[in-house]
Amino acid sequence: MKLTVEGLNRHYGPAHILFDIGLDVGDGEVVALLGRNGAGKSTTLKSLMGVVTPRTGSVKLDGVEVAGRPSHDIAKAGMQLVHEERRIFGSLDVEENLVLAGLNAPSRWPLERIYTMFPRLRERRKSRGTDLSGGEQQMLAIARALIRAPKIVLLDEPFEGLAPVIVHRLLDVCRELAEAGQTIVIVEQNIAATLALADRVYIINNGHIVHEGTKEQIKAQPEVLHRYLGV
Repeated sequence: MKLTVEGLNRHYGPAHILFDIGLDVGDGEVVALLGRNGAGKSTTLKSLMGVVTPRTGSVKLDGVEVAGRPSHDIAKAGMQLVHEERRIFGSLDVEENLVLAGLNAPSRWPLERIYTMFPRLRERRKSRGTDLSGGEQQMLAIARALIRAPKIVLLDEPFEGLAPVIVHRLLDVCRELAEAGQTIVIVEQNIAATLALADRVYIINNGHIVHEGTKEQIKAQPEVLHRYLGV
């Protein structure tokens, strides 16, 4: 599924947060959105998903306009957002979280496919969400999105605060998804991990897209990374 974003603007009260954001994400592509804290990355993902409503702009999935539609409609159209704060149900066990997430999906992955991708969740399938480690909670958050068989997955800071061994495991999962043709848009502060995964990169600064290129082009321009990301 192709994602096309044009002229996206978002305000919080009188404050103008996003300025004419434009993105193109091809079918089966992994695209990263990089920027400093407060640059507008998470707001962009939430605007795409309908969690917040953009004031103006176009968001098209395979040419079908979804901007301004409620998030559950956008989910049914094939897009899923894995929130930075994970949003799992702490009082439910792993399997209950997964079953609930897939209930109203137009199509869904079988539980066995989820457990094959996340063996740790199989081991913890009867554990409540509140009893999981941070890494396990992140696995569950991603699995809850995947069980709905999305055509596009939006990942908001999936590696934040996790031990390196967990980051490597989640990177492997993302690579596996990408190799299977899953379209992914990722927002992440871990530059090295992101560039290991992404095909193309957009850099956002103060609500503006200021740079775009392949990961090879971005790596070859350290001055750009330093200017906008401080690395």
